[in-house]
Amino acid sequence: MKRTTYCGLVSEEHVDHEVTVKGWVQKRRDLGGVIFVDLRDREGLVQIVFNREFIDDQFAVAEELRSEFVIEVTGKVVHRADSEINPKLRTGHFEIMATSLTILNRSKTPPFPVEDDIDVNEDKRLEYRYVDLRRPKMLNNLWMRSKVTHAVRQYLDNQGFLDIETPDLTKSTPEGARDFLVPSRIHPGETYALPQSPQLFKQLLMASGFDRYYQIVKCFRDEDLRGDRQPEFTQIDLETTFLEEDEIRDIVEGMLKYVMKEVKGIDFDDPFPVMTYDEAMDRYGSDKPDTRFGMELTDITDIVDNYSFKVFNMAKENGGIVKGINVKGAADQYSRKDLDSLADFVADFGGKGAAWIKVSDEGLTGPIGKFFRDNPEPLTECLNAEPGDILIFAADKKSVVDRSLGEIRLKFGRELGLMPKDQYNFLWIVDFPLLEWDDEENRYTAMHHPFTMPKREDLDKLETAPGEVYAAAYDIVLNGYEIGGGSIRINEREIQERMFKALGFTKESAEEQFGFLLRALDYGFPPHGGCAMGLDRIVMLLAGEENIRQVMAFPKNGRAFDPLTSAPSEPSESQLSDLGLQTIDLDKD
Repeated sequence: MKRTTYCGLVSEEHVDHEVTVKGWVQKRRDLGGVIFVDLRDREGLVQIVFNREFIDDQFAVAEELRSEFVIEVTGKVVHRADSEINPKLRTGHFEIMATSLTILNRSKTPPFPVEDDIDVNEDKRLEYRYVDLRRPKMLNNLWMRSKVTHAVRQYLDNQGFLDIETPDLTKSTPEGARDFLVPSRIHPGETYALPQSPQLFKQLLMASGFDRYYQIVKCFRDEDLRGDRQPEFTQIDLETTFLEEDEIRDIVEGMLKYVMKEVKGIDFDDPFPVMTYDEAMDRYGSDKPDTRFGMELTDITDIVDNYSFKVFNMAKENGGIVKGINVKGAADQYSRKDLDSLADFVADFGGKGAAWIKVSDEGLTGPIGKFFRDNPEPLTECLNAEPGDILIFAADKKSVVDRSLGEIRLKFGRELGLMPKDQYNFLWIVDFPLLEWDDEENRYTAMHHPFTMPKREDLDKLETAPGEVYAAAYDIVLNGYEIGGGSIRINEREIQERMFKALGFTKESAEEQFGFLLRALDYGFPPHGGCAMGLDRIVMLLAGEENIRQVMAFPKNGRAFDPLTSAPSEPSESQLSDLGLQTIDLDKD
């Protein structure tokens, strides 16, 4: 029979009417002459009652039902008895008195219960992902993802953007993460690359006059994984011509506000705050600061001369800085052992140590407290310190101090519950440095990408002081995560060639890698700019998850492996032969 409603949508309008529902058995309770079954589909649960009096000829079939059997039930919707109402369930006031039952398919005992908050190894969940996705939490996450993409398309369509696809097989280009390479059978010894982003193609679309482009597109990066990264991910990509930086930001901001209203029911009436890169690093030690809580970094370099603590004094003498943060009211929650372990914690971020002081009614205590007890006021006033606070310090070159204290700030923010998941703090970060020095490669690399326009007023420094050049670039941050980034792009060949030179490209290597772009710049390339946002990361934050695998249908695990399909796997000899390839054992000398 045809399904007449979803299980989770049974409501008052169905009472005293016959309905047909289809779904999975969530739970079965046998009371002898009556069997209760919770039947589940994508909309939720409804209780089915199999009473021998009404379904005698099929009651034996109902006795066979087990978890995850797929069944079809026809019956009459009635109100539950007052004592049986389940207020936690959308259909909790109703039940279906079954008159017909068909088992559509049986199921083995599932590898884990189809329930939320189960403690199951992630690889097991990914191996049986089709079972894992039946859990309400996972279903709701993917439902939310669908609503986000729908809202994005609706907004951008209404803003005059055209949805245009770009190639998945393209040319490998340097800068950024490693490419995934695809060997070509037709062109032996040559490879395509899967796109890390549609960056160059969307710029070429602007040269073609399409004016406003967008795409919700798969991208691929062969990089080390974290909780908010995957080898393949989805990007909300857009590009425009003839718009200034603030106009592009207004479009992106409008889109995000529309998504938040449509998906979460939250209105953002005020403009998103805007902060420069330098201010973000000074105050939060991060270019993607979480502004849901304070605990900002305070520069105390100017007051260290009041004290005889050599670590601070030497950092200042060597051209470094000293900064501190105040962890308000947390002194009783952390032991000396806890705080001493911060030295090991910051080692991962280049820090050589982290000093600390506890503030009490008796004065300053802790390993370095004695250096400040005789004259505490300059320090305590600078850090707004009161009894019960913990003061934590770092002294080194600015980049190390900012990063170390920035990470310590986040650590305490997490541990003290200062990051409510139902609070959404958006923030624009602007005026990024164009380039950053890479010690390993001994050269400058692009902080965003090589096609970002330098600030016009800084162009003269590109050859003489490249580290001082700022970019017409902007990132959008949400709750301490960069969810998107964009820039005004270079649209003049001469500037693009200067940019490649600053990055260490020879004229020949630039032509070999990017000749198609340089040629296009000779043919009336308009001023243009855009933005790209991580769809997976946005949905992760809106769903209150801490790992993007929770909002992707079929992700890879933390080792970039798919337990469901066992990918990647070894190619067959015939496949290797077709491609002119052979494998080698990298573990052998």
